[in-house]
Amino acid sequence: MSDAYIKNVVEAALLAAARPVSIAELQQIFDESSRPSPKEMRVLLEQLTADYEGRGVSIRETATGFRFQVRTEFAHEVSRLWPDRPRKYSRALLETLALIAYRQPITRAEIENVRGVSVNPEIVKTLMERNWVRVVGHRDVPGHPELLGTTTEFLDYFSLKSIEDLPPLAELKSLTDLNLQLPLPGTGDGAAAAEGASEGATDSGEVAVVPVTDDRAEGLDAAAEDDADDEELSAPGNTSAGLVAAPPSDET
Repeated sequence: MSDAYIKNVVEAALLAAARPVSIAELQQIFDESSRPSPKEMRVLLEQLTADYEGRGVSIRETATGFRFQVRTEFAHEVSRLWPDRPRKYSRALLETLALIAYRQPITRAEIENVRGVSVNPEIVKTLMERNWVRVVGHRDVPGHPELLGTTTEFLDYFSLKSIEDLPPLAELKSLTDLNLQLPLPGTGDGAAAAEGASEGATDSGEVAVVPVTDDRAEGLDAAAEDDADDEELSAPGNTSAGLVAAPPSDET
């Protein structure tokens, strides 16, 4: 089996998958007799990534694997595939998520101390339901408050390999630069999971879904202006396009 054939199979698998695909999973799609080693598979992925340089889409590695996504510069045009106005996240939810991401593990009381206002329990509940945040332990103080941290799903959603890949706070512009993931229609479980992320209420009861981009988590900024908790933030135009994975088809 030639390297070119294996690379084509891997390319097709990434296009068909509705989520990031790990090297181990990519290995399993080949017969044992012709299965590439992890090192060989990574070399093939690097070659495939190079093949897409200068193209409309790129291959990005996240915490749980590799996936296709549309480059930021083509976001405005590609986003017209989704003419419906995106729903919105509240500023309070975004600030809470940013604090958890940058200062984890952190308690609700510590979040409230930074923000200067009480944390609406529905915000943390919403973040947990979307599996972006989880309880990672308890602070050894009276009451043993829960310590909150981010999940691998959070990393995947923001195209991060690890939490260390978050941009330095000094490089962030504003909270409105936040880039989230919008899946292509009909991509199975991945689409359903992302669709679920657009449901449920925050402070304001609305949620914004913005496509995933090469900018990754550029907009996780906890230093935004202190507006009312129920103020809503709309997506900053069409900052990206969200080819997380294309569904299998005769045209692919």
